[in-house]
Amino acid sequence: MTQDTDEKPKGWRGSRELWLDAAREAFIASGIDAVKIQPLASRLGLSRTSFYWFFDDREALLQALLDDWEEINTRCLVQATEGFAETITEAVLSVIGVFLPGGGFEPRLDLAVRGWAHQSDAIAAKVNSTDELRLSAIRAMFERFGFDPDEADVRARTMYLVQIGYISMQAQEDVGLRLARIPNYVKTFTGQAPDARELARFEARHGGADLAG
Repeated sequence: MTQDTDEKPKGWRGSRELWLDAAREAFIASGIDAVKIQPLASRLGLSRTSFYWFFDDREALLQALLDDWEEINTRCLVQATEGFAETITEAVLSVIGVFLPGGGFEPRLDLAVRGWAHQSDAIAAKVNSTDELRLSAIRAMFERFGFDPDEADVRARTMYLVQIGYISMQAQEDVGLRLARIPNYVKTFTGQAPDARELARFEARHGGADLAG
């Protein structure tokens, strides 16, 4: 008889990643109040005590969720601002790409954390400091290409707040339409139009509309 490959070994407790993934899914779907040990255990088909092999308590799990958010969303954004680019328009295209599907940034996770911030002063402070860190990275990117600090600050804020606005408003925009708007977004953010080669490379990475058309 062939053993059912889905059958769990006796005494199986899952893994830290399994518990964290389940917590993240519940958090994104239903908010922080849905992240509770027993419902997660039931969802995973594990005992409540299994949880304590990987986390000391619920607070430790919530901290892991917060760390996960920073690792996933902030790291990819900061890395994009620091990546090689020949021009500011190419650099801005790289950052915009982070927010597109497959770009690494998880909008629903960001939205969930911002919702959590409405329930906790400590989380609100963390969100504020993280926003400043992200803005600082974008600001430094503009300064690297010769923009003075005050102008770099305003351009960074314009760029970042547009992206966060998409997330906070849960804008349902067709990806092709959003891609078609990107050349004008880049011109708005930088004061310069991206050239055809930059747009072609961007299109090759992200597909969709003919950006140079």
